[in-house]
Amino acid sequence: MAEITASLVKELREKTGAGMMDCKKALNETQGDLEGAVDWLRKKGLAAAAKKSGRIAAEGLVAVATAGTKGAVVEVNAETDFVARNDKFQAFAAKSAELALATGGDVEALKAAAYPGTSHTAQDELTSLIATVGENMNLRRSVTLSVSAGVVVSYVHSAIAPGLGKIGVLVALESTGDAGKLADLGKQIAMHIAAARPDALDIADVDSSSLERERNVLAEQARASGKPEAIIEKMVEGRVRKYYEEVCLLEQTYVIDGETKVRKVVENAAKDIGAPVKVTAFTRFALGEGIEKAQSDFAAEVAAAAGGQG
Repeated sequence: MAEITASLVKELREKTGAGMMDCKKALNETQGDLEGAVDWLRKKGLAAAAKKSGRIAAEGLVAVATAGTKGAVVEVNAETDFVARNDKFQAFAAKSAELALATGGDVEALKAAAYPGTSHTAQDELTSLIATVGENMNLRRSVTLSVSAGVVVSYVHSAIAPGLGKIGVLVALESTGDAGKLADLGKQIAMHIAAARPDALDIADVDSSSLERERNVLAEQARASGKPEAIIEKMVEGRVRKYYEEVCLLEQTYVIDGETKVRKVVENAAKDIGAPVKVTAFTRFALGEGIEKAQSDFAAEVAAAAGGQG
């Protein structure tokens, strides 16, 4: 009988996608025979995840959870929108957001966290769900926000269940004022963020490389007009100000009234809240953003299926 080492368990996990405890059990059942353990897991339906791990998962859910001065948002992906309506998948997404509150937003820490009501990790729970549902899934990312005094407010656009949807927003407001009124302001700003998609909180937070790239583009556009360099410089500065108004949350025009800057909305609300208010951070998750949909792979699958007929 081969010694059942941690590296052997790890190799079996990588080979099958099954959970750690299932891999240990399989190796025990097969006296440490790796290939025999693979077959044992397959027979139990626990190795199904391995075959699915290469498929594109760009659907799924964004989930949010808040607790006073803390909030978390996570994205859990699946292959089809159909799975997003699965009760077990929804429960996993919601529980993952709650777990993220405790793990601090690091997605690897979240995956390794003990899953409530079980003796295994969140990643193991997801692996089990993959085997049950029959689609590739991925706990893709998570972020947490917190304030020392104030609130962290969440908003989900077109929620399919409480705290679950395709766009999730967190906004952190620091203030010692009325918590209820502060939360109301936070909800309105979170709705604005969902619609306006800011990239940065304020001008100081704009990525320097993005700004430089924008300046270069604007300068080339201005030079194409044939204007003198002195005029071009003024044109660029004017357009940069416009750029800030597009990408910075506090410089944007508030979508709810269509005329006031968000910065001014916050200042005005402070009078009613009873203390100064500061927006310290925000995050916006849109389901599947940045995931390569691999259309060519889909076309190849269709072609292969057609070729296999007749």
